[in-house]
Amino acid sequence: MTSLIKGTGLVKRYEGFCLDHVDLEVPSGYVVGYIGSNGSGKTTTLKGLLGLVSFDEGSVEAFDKPAGEDGLWRQNVGVVFDACQLPKEMEITDLKILGKAAYHSWDDNAYTAYLKSFGIPSDKTVETLSRGMGMKLSLAFALAHTPQLLILDEPTAGLDPIARQEVLDILRDYMTDESRGILISSHITSDLEAIADTIICLDEGKVVFNIPKDDICLKAGIARCHKDEFEAVVQNTASIQAGSTQSGLCYIRHAYSVDVLVPDRFAFTRAFPEVTVDAASIDAYMLHMLKGESL
Repeated sequence: MTSLIKGTGLVKRYEGFCLDHVDLEVPSGYVVGYIGSNGSGKTTTLKGLLGLVSFDEGSVEAFDKPAGEDGLWRQNVGVVFDACQLPKEMEITDLKILGKAAYHSWDDNAYTAYLKSFGIPSDKTVETLSRGMGMKLSLAFALAHTPQLLILDEPTAGLDPIARQEVLDILRDYMTDESRGILISSHITSDLEAIADTIICLDEGKVVFNIPKDDICLKAGIARCHKDEFEAVVQNTASIQAGSTQSGLCYIRHAYSVDVLVPDRFAFTRAFPEVTVDAASIDAYMLHMLKGESL
């Protein structure tokens, strides 16, 4: 398995903020979702990995080698930011000129095929496109040189549900080649539930959790406890957490109940069959880990 990109001990200091020894990795065949609140350091991480800002500490490897200052490894990376970065006054068909200049492996035919597949009119200028079309154009441009790695920063933000689904379908099709990988930052966690393999959560510059998505969506749960039920849960924390990598149970108090994030909802149900347990979503998991109290 190839490590397409790997950051170790990444530190970036700004006045009032520090990206604090962040580790992340995108192996081949994996989609890694990168989540967190605004200002948590996600975009700083992505820009640092790409060499657009320099880290104060830490190291970056790309394709199992140190990421060299010459940046040649970026020839094998496609990048899409949350807004279309292509020249607004250019006609879409003329973007081939930029592609050839930027990428050694640029393929005019592939670019034209992506435009057709995505329903993008080639005779329009970039500035005339809707946000959804602009995002699909950014993806077409990023994919036309057949990169092995995609780095995406909020690619579905502001898109309507149909456009979001189209973008997700594009990414699924891209990942049919298991030598590829995606690092995707997104606030729309339902999209990550659809395509991600691993979820990394950042808060105030620090990694809060880095776990397989299935451990969240298929295994974890939110137990809806009454006060007396919660007291019983508190007395059995060790047995509930047995075999889990989650560090402590997190809970959020409400007026008449307590919601508890449990690592294995099936084991919890066996221990407390009278307590209602819902499957966890990425949103619910993140909320409890960031805002909940720990037992």
